[in-house]
Amino acid sequence: MTSAPSALPLTRSILATVLVTLSALSSTRAEVPAASEKPLVILISIDGMKPEAVLDASSHGLKVPNLTQMMHDGIYAKGVMGVLPTLTYPSHTTIMTGASPAKHGIFSNTTFDPLNKNEQGWYWYTEDIKVPTLWDAAHAAGLKTANVYWPVSVGTGPMHAPIDYNLSQIWRSGTADDLKLLRSTSTPGLVEELETKAGIAGAPDISRMDAAPGHYPGGEEETVAEDEIRAKYAVELLSLKHPDFMTVYFTGLDTEQHKSGPFSPASNAVLERIDALVGQVRSAAEKQAPGRAYVCVISDHGFAPVQHDVNLYEEFLAAGLFTLDAQHKIASWQAMPWPMGGSAAIILADPSDAATKQKVDTLLARLAADPANGIARIMSHEDVVAGRGLPQAESIVAMAPGYDLGYQFVPPLVTASTGGGMHGYPPDWIEMRSSFFLVGQGVAKDKSLGQIDMRNIAPTLAHILGASLRDAELPAISLR
Repeated sequence: MTSAPSALPLTRSILATVLVTLSALSSTRAEVPAASEKPLVILISIDGMKPEAVLDASSHGLKVPNLTQMMHDGIYAKGVMGVLPTLTYPSHTTIMTGASPAKHGIFSNTTFDPLNKNEQGWYWYTEDIKVPTLWDAAHAAGLKTANVYWPVSVGTGPMHAPIDYNLSQIWRSGTADDLKLLRSTSTPGLVEELETKAGIAGAPDISRMDAAPGHYPGGEEETVAEDEIRAKYAVELLSLKHPDFMTVYFTGLDTEQHKSGPFSPASNAVLERIDALVGQVRSAAEKQAPGRAYVCVISDHGFAPVQHDVNLYEEFLAAGLFTLDAQHKIASWQAMPWPMGGSAAIILADPSDAATKQKVDTLLARLAADPANGIARIMSHEDVVAGRGLPQAESIVAMAPGYDLGYQFVPPLVTASTGGGMHGYPPDWIEMRSSFFLVGQGVAKDKSLGQIDMRNIAPTLAHILGASLRDAELPAISLR
């Protein structure tokens, strides 16, 4: 059951969480034991995994022995306070930088593109990240880096070093050409080399990406079956290239929860399969670096069940805030929603246009006044800035429990949901809490950290690596 959102303003909720977090950290430094050899740090993301899936697995009918063992073998959070918005790309970038979206520059999954000139492009490219990442920090410390499908991992930029062994995340067409695109944006020859070593190479059909189940998955192949293939590549990459820091991303749980909701039988079955992958990667890491391997499992956001779509586009069109051409495509706009799952940022074409701002404010106030429209609260521009979200937003419309954003241009405003679960709601919602588990030499065992902030994760891992992140906004967590 989804609980009602907090009545506190987001700014006060975040402040309270940060104060609790800081008081719970016994030191601003992670205490890494002295070692004659460099540590090996593996960061695994399970997209959309709620902390209670592990902390209270039995009550949800889950059998996740590897994740449960990590909880007992190390430190863990009862919940991680995420960022605004609680979406995959902004969250993963915070996990890699210790900075909030307002600082690191990845504001959503997709770029704001009301005229669709970028054809639904995502924030795929590291050059869009405005601060150094853990990959950069490790590189600066003289360490080798590797990546398997982590979000925002394509290419380099003015402040970004290349990932030494990179299997990037990108897609475009949903055909086998996506695999060609992925190969061209990854470390040259790495996919082919690992295919040979892993013994699972295949020649995919150009028109059907599922025609050759052995091939390395292209972009948008994001079920647990593809996670299982990527895990094989991660294990082989460890063995073959011996990186010091590696990121691994599993997305099948998020894919299934969007379809059937959190803790559905199908979602639970997916997580149990991913649990086995965590065990495989952890075992490989500890074999590769006995006594000096650190494995950290995180998630980017929680999940909430949904039953209704709210088509804000329909109301904005009716109010004359944008127009359509003869092909029913957006031709011009003054103000537009930027859908983010359980919320929507409102963007003005001209932020100084007071008349349009007033028109939008009046429209949203009218919609929010009727509970049937599914709007929980409207965050002002000042609220968004205080919450370290996207600074160009005039406001953010946060949906109520059971509601998410739809995309229809025609009435009715509220329709039956096309999916079973969603995220993207304000980070102070308990349903949006994410997960954190860390094991390794010198790490306390079976120790709860209580609630932590997502921005604590990157500086903690950087310190273990003997590196630093100058733009991290919060300190490292004590390992003891």
